[in-house]
Amino acid sequence: MRRELPAVAAQVAEELQRSTPAFAAVSRRIGTEATQTAVEQALLLTLGLRPAPDPQQPRIPQQRRKPARVVTPMPGTRARQALFAALADDRCIPADVLAELAAQAAWPLPRRVRAVVLAGAGAGAGAGTADAPVPAPHLVPPPSPQLTSQLAAALGQGLPGTVEADLCLLIPDPGPRARPALEAALDAALGGRPAAVGHSVPVAEAAASLRWARRLLGLSGAVTGPAERITFVDDHLSDLLVLQDESLARALSARWLRPLDDLTPRQSERLEVTLLAWLESGGAPEAARTLNVHPQTVRYRLRQIEKLFGPAMREPHSRFELELALRSRRLMARARLLRSRAHGSARALGAAVHPLGAAGRAARVNGL
Repeated sequence: MRRELPAVAAQVAEELQRSTPAFAAVSRRIGTEATQTAVEQALLLTLGLRPAPDPQQPRIPQQRRKPARVVTPMPGTRARQALFAALADDRCIPADVLAELAAQAAWPLPRRVRAVVLAGAGAGAGAGTADAPVPAPHLVPPPSPQLTSQLAAALGQGLPGTVEADLCLLIPDPGPRARPALEAALDAALGGRPAAVGHSVPVAEAAASLRWARRLLGLSGAVTGPAERITFVDDHLSDLLVLQDESLARALSARWLRPLDDLTPRQSERLEVTLLAWLESGGAPEAARTLNVHPQTVRYRLRQIEKLFGPAMREPHSRFELELALRSRRLMARARLLRSRAHGSARALGAAVHPLGAAGRAARVNGL
């Protein structure tokens, strides 16, 4: 029966993948081998058979297992895949299950981890700006499993895996003081390839670090500068928070920026840029330096803005939401532009607000 069990487990797994969408989704996430192993374990448990010993793998001590669960030691590579799949799952995985998987994978569970997500083919297309051409997709070849293995070795104790075809890595968090060394190691290992590094989280919450690192990489260019190849979620927390739900962000912008609707696109853009610079800097002289215009120009525009927005300009809560609305509109305009370029159909966006980072050049281009 034991000789036939692997073939039976493979057939059962194949049938479940065809007939049960939830099972198929889990199978795609953890891989074919891990799926068949799990089905085989379930069959062993159902038949009341003890798992066959694997002489190449150390057995987990009996006292670490619950009596009702049968654990079959897996080969090292498969065990690491299973551990990564468990850590990448948003559902709460019991601590003893993670400990068993970590023991089989020979990957000591750190207290805190960070995710590293590598850009694939065409990911560089998000890095362009209005003044710089978008890199051709072929300049960023798809990452290979060998690259993640090399990266894991370079960073030490890295756990590689995939999330919806994205090659990822979980690394023990080295702490904020070690960030320069982490950036240097990533830069040397990646050779200029774009990557995103997630925020530090407890190991049981690794899925959150993976999710936001992937989100940041997807928004690369909309919330980052064109020269940034290795980006950290820590540096873009507020932007990611603003863009967490674009439908709500559009609703916020529509509510607070409605007084600008009757203006021409050029007038609206000028006032939006001026108002955001004033809100971010705190005064007309500082906003004038940001925009590279005369302070009197900023004061003139602020008088126009006050006529449009009225008392909201003097209420702290209203000013906070105005700034959120303006930042949301700016970020979404950049994201739309980058998406249109990525699909090969660049088009004018009308009143898209230019980022304030390149203040001097953008100001001259827009007649500010």
